[in-house]
Formats: sequence, C-alpha cells, structure tokens
Amino acid sequence: MGDHHAHGVKGRILFSFALNIIITIAEVVGGLLSGSLALLSDSLHNFGDSMSLLASYFAIRIGERKANEKYTFGYRRVEILVAFMNSAVLVGVSLLLLVEAYRRFKNPEPIDGPLMLGVALIGLFANLFSVLLLHEHAHGLNVRSAYLHLLTDTLSSVAVVAGGIAIMKWNILWIDPLVTVFISLYILREAYEILRESIEVLMEASPELDLEAVKREIEAIPGVKNAHHFHAWRIGEDEVHFECHVEVDDMPLGEAQRIIDEIEERLRKFGITHVTVQLEVDRCDGKNLLCGDGDA
Repeated sequence: MGDHHAHGVKGRILFSFALNIIITIAEVVGGLLSGSLALLSDSLHNFGDSMSLLASYFAIRIGERKANEKYTFGYRRVEILVAFMNSAVLVGVSLLLLVEAYRRFKNPEPIDGPLMLGVALIGLFANLFSVLLLHEHAHGLNVRSAYLHLLTDTLSSVAVVAGGIAIMKWNILWIDPLVTVFISLYILREAYEILRESIEVLMEASPELDLEAVKREIEAIPGVKNAHHFHAWRIGEDEVHFECHVEVDDMPLGEAQRIIDEIEERLRKFGITHVTVQLEVDRCDGKNLLCGDGDA
C-alpha cells in the first residue's frame, strides 16, 4: 500500500469512526428516551463497528512499524488481537440483548415511534455516507471487513426504520424486540466468524492450503527427492509463512541455492509469502507430510 493511498484510507477510516460514534451516542440517547430496544441494539452494532474501524486504523498505523529484535515478525498481529477482543465483547452483549428482547416480548413497553424513526433515519443516512466513503478502498481484508460492517449497519438501520414506521402506523410494539432479535442474531453470526478466524490465526492454524498439492509442486523440481514435515501459518491478514524439510542428494551449495530459489518461486502461486527450507541428505527417518510423533 503506497504512502499516499494509506494516508487517504486512514483519513477516511477516522472520519467514518467519528461519524459512527456520533450515531452510537444518538441511538443510545434516542433508545433510552423512546423506549426502543431496537435502537439500543443497533447502537451496539454501530459501536462494535466503530471499534472495528478504530482497530483498522491502528492496524494500518502499527502495521507500518518495522520489525525489531523483540518483535521479529513485526506488529501485524495487533489487528488480530483487537478483532478477537472486539468480537468476544459483541458476543456477550448480543446475548444480553436477546434476553432483554425476550423480556420485552412478555411485557411490551410503550415506545415513542416518531422519535425512534427520526433517530433511525439519521443512523441510516450516516451509515450510507460511510459506506460510500470507503467503497473504493475496500480491497484488503482489514479495510474490507470494516466496510462490510458499515454495510450491515446500513441494512440494520433499514430494519429499525421499518420497525419505527410499523409502530407509528399500527402501534405494533412487538416489532421492536423482533427487530432486536434479528440484529442480535446477525451480530452473533458475524462476531462468531471473526472470533473463529482470529483464534485460528493466534493458534497458528494452517491457512487454506492444499498441502498435498504443495508437496507435489516441490517434488516436481529436478534434484528434489522428497519434501516433508510441513508447517504453514499466518502472521496477519495476507502474510503466509511456510517451512519444510527437503531431501536432496549431496550437491554443491550453488546447486542447493537454485533449488531453494525455485521452491520460493513455485510456492508464490499458493499465496505463500515467506518460505523457509531445510535441505538435508538422508537425515529424517520419517518422511511424513506433517511432523508426527516418532519422526526425527
């Protein structure tokens, strides 16, 4: 990402963050004054997305820092840590909202429909503006995830607007907790996906790689007898590291370097960005794809 492009993205993200914080405050106040649980649940959605935008901003800023002796991989995982914490909080609060929605179903409370509708319309137009603001920059996983959050905010605001109209026109009070349930379930689904992916990255789970295909690709290189003991993991959203043992015949160092260079070149098409190869001559007893118990 170029410096000028990154600066433009950061500025738009910060503006969208400020806009979402204003929406969140407006919906909290509007929800408390109107008695609308749907507005309060939508404010949670907006707050979560505000934190997502802030995390995206700091991820870009901190990710620009260079690696050092303490953090030799750099700072790319800070966005994963923030995503994990943010999604975990969203899961907890969504569950509380579902409990409150159940209570409202049993004991409906009066709702100020016009106030609910007015605040929801403000949220709708502000979210729509944020979506348009980030649309052209929604390419990398980091910014794209924030963009998708804003897009879902816009859709949930549409649901709250529809609920406000129904309450004003027909005084259907149960529509408010019903919208809350839909929004909360959607937040749960999205938060679960982020939580699952962030845990996979933090636990150094292998990215979606066809390791058998990788093995065939390496072993197709002239001079390679066997490739085994594979390890693959992600540092951040788009940085995939891979290491393995490669068995070869005894050869000059220059020929060994040619094989290593060709392995790196061939593995780029799998999305692997960093390759570490341990060349060996009749060293490992086990030649399994993965390093299992009993392998040397």
